[in-house]
Amino acid sequence: MSTLIEQAHSREWFYSYELPDGSTTPTYHGIDIQAIHDTRWRMLESCLDKNLGHERNGLTALDLASHQGWFAWNMARSGFSRVVGLDARQSHVDDSSLIANIYGTDHLTFRRGDIHEQSPDQLGRFDVVLMLGLLYHLENPVGALRVCRALCNRLCIIETQIVPGMTGYVDYGSYQYVRPLKGSFGIIDETGETHGPEASITGVCLVPSLDALMWLLEKVGFSGAQVLAPPDDAYEQLRYHKRVMVAARV
Repeated sequence: MSTLIEQAHSREWFYSYELPDGSTTPTYHGIDIQAIHDTRWRMLESCLDKNLGHERNGLTALDLASHQGWFAWNMARSGFSRVVGLDARQSHVDDSSLIANIYGTDHLTFRRGDIHEQSPDQLGRFDVVLMLGLLYHLENPVGALRVCRALCNRLCIIETQIVPGMTGYVDYGSYQYVRPLKGSFGIIDETGETHGPEASITGVCLVPSLDALMWLLEKVGFSGAQVLAPPDDAYEQLRYHKRVMVAARV
């Protein structure tokens, strides 16, 4: 155990893990960023309680873009029988697997993969699918939402930044043929940051408006979706609606 903990202390972390010996993992950012993780988890756990109840034995969960595994680890600790984390960066898979080994969490595993290349034949289907902090880093968010739906049996929870929406009508080939806008996307340039551990893999990011996200969730096959209310002391971006957490039901 001590050797594994020493390995954890030799690495830099995005999340502040509390280790079994009472120490915490060293982070490479200011401690204030932990507030967004804590808010996300409180909102997520409240949503799970309302939709699935407190007893989660026998339920499975998939964490897409699991990063260093903090949310997958919390899902495993909260009672899920099997939790899988998927991330495109091998370094994140290695860090997450180290945490799982430190705690001896056998029902928590991590693997490397691109979200767009996943299917139920490869991964199976899960009661809960998480997409936290991922959608706004993708150049094909619609395709990613289709993958989420294909992998999800019951509940998909998405947390993302959003952009201001556009409404109205547009001439669609002719002034006599007018179509309503269903939402909009903002383009964010991360092409100079793809080496970073939290940035996009491709650097081209399409960030949805809230209207666009809610409309798309229905069109990719979810039966309904609800924006979750943040607590009064939530991280400021969630509190002031610059980010949202949405629960989509199958």
